Parts: sequence; structure tokens; C-alpha cells
Amino acid sequence: MRALKEHRIVDVPEPEPGEVLVEVRHISANHSELRHPRIGGHDAAGIVLEGPGKGRRVVAFGAGAWAERAVFPASSVAEVPDGLDLAEAAALPMAGLTALRTLRAAGPVLGRRVLVTGASGGVGRLAVQLAHLAGAHVIAQARRGDGLRELGADEVVSSLDDVEPVDVALELLGGPYLVRAWELLAPGGNAQSIGWASGEPAAFTSLFALGAARSVHSFGDVSEPGPDLAVLVDLAARGLLSPSVGWRGSWERVGEAADALFAGKIRGKIVLDVT
Repeated sequence: MRALKEHRIVDVPEPEPGEVLVEVRHISANHSELRHPRIGGHDAAGIVLEGPGKGRRVVAFGAGAWAERAVFPASSVAEVPDGLDLAEAAALPMAGLTALRTLRAAGPVLGRRVLVTGASGGVGRLAVQLAHLAGAHVIAQARRGDGLRELGADEVVSSLDDVEPVDVALELLGGPYLVRAWELLAPGGNAQSIGWASGEPAAFTSLFALGAARSVHSFGDVSEPGPDLAVLVDLAARGLLSPSVGWRGSWERVGEAADALFAGKIRGKIVLDVT
């Protein structure tokens, strides 16, 4: 993990009109960013130094977030309510936007069966909670399901072998899990393909099925995140959504955090303290 320990000294960025300069206090690391560390991160929380909302505590989403000072479009930040720790807010952007927007794309889930694969990770834990808040019957799949029932899962399973048909699948693992999630869809159901943590190919024999059409959708829309970030931090501030921070430490320890994540030792999100 040597690449993750390299620091670069750069000039403090200057915000353009419609942008904010943020003094970053905490950042959050996602699986893909740790696999490809030159991406520069996306999740941050801190204090606005320049631009709209100067002096306010904010959570932000945007490329290049892993810095002591970072510039974001004003439309990509949201004020953090009093009572919510900035470190917890930093855990929400990418994972929270993914969970919120894919669940929203699945349509109303009140009274419906919603499957979440890879539910022990950051996105999965947030998806379980949001689906529960929306009134779904939540089936959480994870090799280790610690704490998932407390977050709102009605069923916790380690495999998909004996799962009954579902109306919606939020699928984070890819490969054979995506294939199995498709097979589990009831007529008219839909699968939201969110991630590829398994690293394995998905081999479909056929997508044909009798009855109302089933569908598979991809996710990749993180545009204009500000309003949805506001939703997430509001839910967290009211105690309705746990950011599920599973590891926290100095950003000097990012390599240690990455090794723990890839070894399957972390449940939830990684948060790194910048200052």
C-alpha cells in the first residue's frame, strides 16, 4: 500500500464563482478509491473557508476531496446539522448517495421484499436502513451479518440459496451474486447493479422469464449531490440513519485501513481524520 502513503504538497486551490473552499477535517475512503489510490477521493467534511456559507460545517462530494484544502461546487455540499459529528457526516457522501439513489430508482418499496447483497459494507448498511425506513421487508446478505438486524434487516442470510423471490435487489457484489439476484426477482421486479466487489464475471444463460418484465439497471449518477446530501445528514442528525463508521484513525494510517478492508475486517465505512 505504498502508493497510499505518498503525500503531495500543492498550492491552496482558489475557488471560482459558484464554488466553495473547504478546510477538510475528515475524509472517507471507499473500496474503489483504495484499489485505485490515484483517484484522490470524493468524500469530505469540514468548514467553508471561502464562498457561499463561509464558516459553516459542511459535508462535500467531489473528486480530489483527500486534501487539507479542497474546492467543491456549491451544489455539491450540504450544511451539517448541529448535533451530527463531522466525522460521521464524512462517511455519508458516496455510499449514501449510492444507496439513496438506487433505492429511489427501484420505485416505491413499501411492503415489498428488498434484497441487499454485500450488506455488511458502507453502501449495504445504509441501503438496509433506507429500505427499512421506506417500509420494505429487507433481506440482507453478508458473510458476517453482525448488527444488520439492529439496522433494520428482517432477514440476514450468508448465501442466496434459500432466499424466497424478491421484488427489488440492490446488488453490490456482481458476478454470480448478480446472476442469482436476477433469478430471485419476482415478475415485474428489478435489480439495481451497484458494484462488483466479487471481481468475478456474471455469466447469464438467458434473461428470458415468463410474466411481467423484470429488469436490471446500472448506477453511476452522482450529479448535483447537494440536495441528497442534505437528506442524508438530516436523517443522521435525527438518529434515523447510522453512518456505520467501522474504522477511524489518522489519514497517515490509510494504508493500514486499506489492508484491513481488503482482509474483510471492517464492517461499515472508513473515516480518516485530517486535522
